[in-house]
Amino acid sequence: MPQGVGVRVPSSAPDTGAALIPRRKAQVKAVFKSIENYYKMNVTRENIDALNATVRIDIVKADYEEKVEKKLREYRRTASIKGFRPGHVPIQMIKKMYGTTVLVDEINNLVSESLSEYIRNEKLDILGDPIPKNDGHSFDPEKSDEFSFTFELGLAPEFEVNLNKKQKLTRYLIAPDTKMIADYVDNYARRHGQFITAEAAEERDMLKGIVESSDGSVKNDAASLSVEMIKDEEIKKHFLGKKAGDTVGFDIRKAFPNDYEIAGLLKKQKDEVKDLQGRYSILIMEVSRFVPAENNQELWDKVYGEGTVKSATEFEAKVTEEIREFFNRETEYKLRTDARDLALAKTPFELPEDFLKRWLLRVNEKTTAEDIEKDFDHFRDDLRWQLIKNRVAKDNELKITDEEILEEAKAFTRAQFAQYGLHYASDEQITSFAGDFLKKEEEAHRIAEKVLDTRVLSLLIDAVKVDEKTVTPEEFNKLFGNK
Repeated sequence: MPQGVGVRVPSSAPDTGAALIPRRKAQVKAVFKSIENYYKMNVTRENIDALNATVRIDIVKADYEEKVEKKLREYRRTASIKGFRPGHVPIQMIKKMYGTTVLVDEINNLVSESLSEYIRNEKLDILGDPIPKNDGHSFDPEKSDEFSFTFELGLAPEFEVNLNKKQKLTRYLIAPDTKMIADYVDNYARRHGQFITAEAAEERDMLKGIVESSDGSVKNDAASLSVEMIKDEEIKKHFLGKKAGDTVGFDIRKAFPNDYEIAGLLKKQKDEVKDLQGRYSILIMEVSRFVPAENNQELWDKVYGEGTVKSATEFEAKVTEEIREFFNRETEYKLRTDARDLALAKTPFELPEDFLKRWLLRVNEKTTAEDIEKDFDHFRDDLRWQLIKNRVAKDNELKITDEEILEEAKAFTRAQFAQYGLHYASDEQITSFAGDFLKKEEEAHRIAEKVLDTRVLSLLIDAVKVDEKTVTPEEFNKLFGNK
């Protein structure tokens, strides 16, 4: 196969039901000329087994001669060669200069178009891309004007998805308890808290000041020391109750056995402090204390927007609702994951694994055969699910609308906002951010695939028997122990 000859096979076939009605005679001639050229090409297929095949394309001079000559004449009209006027360069010189390059390009196009059209016309459902096969035929225009190219194909398997009420799934309902609700309230209070200057040091305070070794060789004029992080309890007691202006001495290795903690205290690299030890002191300049926000209107407005919550009871109810929404998402995620696993387990079929491994190695140039072998089980499950999903979608004539994609993008945006505590973003803001998000082709495709996943999984869940079981958060987390 010549250098530069590749294969470009469309990822999906065009709508074969669409009718093309040529409006002019020239268009009619072009259509029939294309059909004539296709059937003139000698394309043959050999089925190795149900999942593997080879396609051979034999090209003779008549298949490419006219196109090559036309391209060379175009080169002649535009070529700028010293000693010749434009358009008057001898054609033999053009052939000598550009003939091989043009021939390779035209055969490249011819092979790609012929293979693509053959796959479409034969309605072959292939996996990956065709792989050029070294079958002993060489590309040498000097010796022959006839060429053969063979490609390996991996074929998608035939199968049916047959889940029914004999199969069972469980929807795990998670019940939030009072401790969890209190922890959520406390978390919001801490998230919106602030540091204040305290009079005397307590265990959770931060001391800011000047840290210095006893001999003066090591010094940090802007140190921050956490009382809580001191490991030696006797040393820690000496810090409690101290105020700005006090000096406290300590053994640095007893107080902070970890090199990372010493490096942070002295603002040095870890390797620079590995041999430091002995007595150090801190001249306290400020006692800093973190104080959580009070559970009042100011906090409620920061969390849920001004005036949305007007009492501690309403705040707790809102927090509980938020927890339930989170748990509902977790419940449905677990149910959909189990439905996917059930579909994979109950829909057995084989794949052309050897072909797929060679294809993966070909399209991932930096990947080794060992890497592919290590990750192949995961790849195989993903591919099997993709095939099952496509089969269910086809059998049920599922169509994903732009409105569904936008709603999914908005749900994703709301979740992102919630992570940063922006629970009160307006629908207009959410829609605007979601619209900008969908302008990225890769993200829009990912969202569309998620919508399709959800639709297909809903059909699979409806097809089986679903029991409900109430569990605690701890019991629910244990369900993922082997995942």
